[in-house]
Amino acid sequence: MTLQLTVPDMACSACAEAITKAVQAIDAAATVNADPKTKQVNIDTQASEAEVKAAITAAGYTVA
Repeated sequence: MTLQLTVPDMACSACAEAITKAVQAIDAAATVNADPKTKQVNIDTQASEAEVKAAITAAGYTVA
């Protein structure tokens, strides 16, 4: 399943890395492409959207 999420408080590459790690913690095989400039995160994962959003929120970011 491919998700496209907006994370308005992702400000830099370190934020993108933290979001990537948070998603891969729940799905090690997930492909994450986070772009701080556009605030978009594209995720290809087997985890549910709710699980992915919860992981990003737990990492300290807001999912719009």
